[in-house]
Amino acid sequence: QVQLVESGGGLVQAGGSLTLSCAASGRTFSGYNIGWFRQAPGKEREFVATIRRRGDTTYYADSVKGRFTISRDSAKNTVYLQMNSLKPEDTAVYYCAVQYGVENTDQSFGSWGQGTQVTVSS
Repeated sequence: QVQLVESGGGLVQAGGSLTLSCAASGRTFSGYNIGWFRQAPGKEREFVATIRRRGDTTYYADSVKGRFTISRDSAKNTVYLQMNSLKPEDTAVYYCAVQYGVENTDQSFGSWGQGTQVTVSS
């Protein structure tokens, strides 16, 4: 079974940038689509971005389109989320997960990592 570990979160000022990493262990995830989700305090977990297993197709939530970029390095068994022009409303715990279903909703994903906190100050 694939095990995922997120890293790279932290505190950043509005307008700044962070790059999150999602590393796989236990089994390669090169054959899977990988997604990023986030959950802010008091809110439901929401979709952020997905990258197909070949890395040739990506999908983004409207709220992050043009600011965030998802990518993968199969040789390193790692997926990245480059976040630019960060806003206070981007503050959340960010999770990566394997897509086992069809939809870009959390019900279609599994093997969730433990999450990494991103805090954007105004």
